[in-house]
Amino acid sequence: MMTILTQIAALTVLLATLLAVVGVIRHHARGSEPAELMLAAQLLGTGGVALLMLLAADGRVAGLLDVALVLALLAVVATVAFTRVTGTPSDAQGEDSR
Repeated sequence: MMTILTQIAALTVLLATLLAVVGVIRHHARGSEPAELMLAAQLLGTGGVALLMLLAADGRVAGLLDVALVLALLAVVATVAFTRVTGTPSDAQGEDSR
């Protein structure tokens, strides 16, 4: 059974994630850079992982913690792939890295 503190934490994470979704949708409607969209996706993924981990603390569904950890690992892979495909700002400007 979820304690009241766990329920409040889960609702807080859910509300923050929903607010982030609304902010991303509003920002995307105006147009944005690909890096900004990737950061927004990472933010939403972090909120989703946090929510799944809080729900896993309840203990009623056995695999939620495993799903949360797999999603966290996939987020790292997605970030690395995005960085390799798009490059870094210093590559685009021709600056030498020190």
